[in-house]
Amino acid sequence: MTGYKPPLKDILFAIREVAGLEQILALPALEGFDVGTAEQVIEEAGNFARDVLAPLNIPGDRSGCSIHDGVVQIPDGFADAYRQFRENGWQTLAASPEYGGMGLPDLVAVAAWEMWQAANMSFSLCPMLTSGGIAAIEAHGNESLRQSYLPKLVSGEWSSTMVLSEPQAGSDLAAVMTKAIPEGDRYRIIGTKIFITWGDHPMAENIIHLVLARLPDAPAGVRGISMFLVPKFLQNDDGSLGERNDVYAASVEHKLGIHSSPTCVLNFGESGGAVGYLVGEENKGLASMFTMMNHARLEVGIQGLAVSERAYQLASAYAVERVQGEAPGEEGRVTIIHHPDVRRMLLVMKSQIEAMRAVAYSSGALLDLLHYSENADQRASAGARLALLTPIVKGWLTETAQALTSLGVQIHGGMGFVEETGAAQYMRDARILTIYEGTTGIQAIDFVGRKILGDEGKAMRSLIDDMRVTVSDLAQSDGLQDLQEPLDQAIRDLEKSIDWLIATAPGDPDAAGSAGVNLLMLSGTVLGGWQMARAAIVVSSSASHYDKSFRQAKLHNARFYCAHILPRAGAFARAATAGSAMVMAIPDAHF
Repeated sequence: MTGYKPPLKDILFAIREVAGLEQILALPALEGFDVGTAEQVIEEAGNFARDVLAPLNIPGDRSGCSIHDGVVQIPDGFADAYRQFRENGWQTLAASPEYGGMGLPDLVAVAAWEMWQAANMSFSLCPMLTSGGIAAIEAHGNESLRQSYLPKLVSGEWSSTMVLSEPQAGSDLAAVMTKAIPEGDRYRIIGTKIFITWGDHPMAENIIHLVLARLPDAPAGVRGISMFLVPKFLQNDDGSLGERNDVYAASVEHKLGIHSSPTCVLNFGESGGAVGYLVGEENKGLASMFTMMNHARLEVGIQGLAVSERAYQLASAYAVERVQGEAPGEEGRVTIIHHPDVRRMLLVMKSQIEAMRAVAYSSGALLDLLHYSENADQRASAGARLALLTPIVKGWLTETAQALTSLGVQIHGGMGFVEETGAAQYMRDARILTIYEGTTGIQAIDFVGRKILGDEGKAMRSLIDDMRVTVSDLAQSDGLQDLQEPLDQAIRDLEKSIDWLIATAPGDPDAAGSAGVNLLMLSGTVLGGWQMARAAIVVSSSASHYDKSFRQAKLHNARFYCAHILPRAGAFARAATAGSAMVMAIPDAHF
């Protein structure tokens, strides 16, 4: 069993060379920060992850959460860790200075979140959701709500939740039945919500629930949903905490993973109705909630990266210590790192983790361009690219995490199947990632429907054009021509698949749904190859200041990705373009 070691060299390389930290810090709105400051913050975030959060991960998984007499119990040490998190100002990292935030780039926050999630995913879910709540209230709340709630949320004194699902309404939000009854300038919220992450806990003084509910005269379906801010404790006129609101945890779910994150059933209004305040416009709550949800989708993708890194660290440490069997050219019994298949599995993990990190960090840079650029065209371009990448970050990274954490168990052999080594926890924790904040199927529908067919492939073709520039750069780079053909072929597979979708979907209503997941996985795989090629170009340059060992490792990982991972693009493309008949023609009785 090994502790978490923040992969700072890889993180700083990705943030500088792939995501373009210097270009982001050159934006006038961020002129108060420099690269040295950003890197120091990232290093300190890594120290906090390693020293405070990581030691609580396994004990928290073993003890889990519970509820007694309506009070949610969390693992020992979590409350103190949260106090340190708050006092160190980590919740304020990328928040607006107007409400007490540091105002650092989102790109820096992405790097910090990777390490915190890797160290302790269950714990980090709580402040992660608060960040999303801050974004939603800042974007859609009125001035009174922003001034009343954002300073405490930004400081971390209060936490936030996302409250969507109901027993009869999981991903189908059109079926939401929770009521919102007007009462002057506020509302009474009545209903039951399920699967509420960190829905109740003792770490924060107050919990601010962002709740989807329906007004009495609301139209049916998603067009009739509004969003409400419902605090656990109401505020007095002087801003101090007042009486307890009518919202209580009824139970805590017993889950496959993330045991130390309390996932609650919340009852609103058992004693007359919980007081809530409208966020945004009536009957337009879904748009408000999507600000928080899209933030969470990017963060969940980062969770996929983070838990994969943690699983890789454990597996690689085990592989260099575990003695078993013999290997050609070696005397006597050897450690399993000498066996070709173990090396293959470790390289499958390591190369994809690097690709995942590059894709996720590039998305963080787009957030900064969208928020801080003074150029309207640059903001529009960044917004379109970010919208295209969000379902890929959520879907591809989390699906890949399923495979990589499973490989982590496999590398341990039988020892991976017992809980004592810790490998099983990462696989269990990762399993939720493709489900919450929208399943992979939902991400695929969004990707092919809104993001590709919605603009007839314009944003995707712009991305493909950028990839082709890198193909040309490979041809001009000494020693990298072997990466050119695999990447070029994968890009052609992607382009042909997009052309097929745009041509086929108008005449086949099932085409997008049946092809969606394969198209999403195809796109993520090719994006990963593109970013690995870009990294290879950087380290192969004569101007590269990285040490020889680091450069060789990056080049080897890029070559391995192109040889072992990128060929999957062709299979995804063939499956995506096979047509819907093979999926839809089978009678229900045959299942």
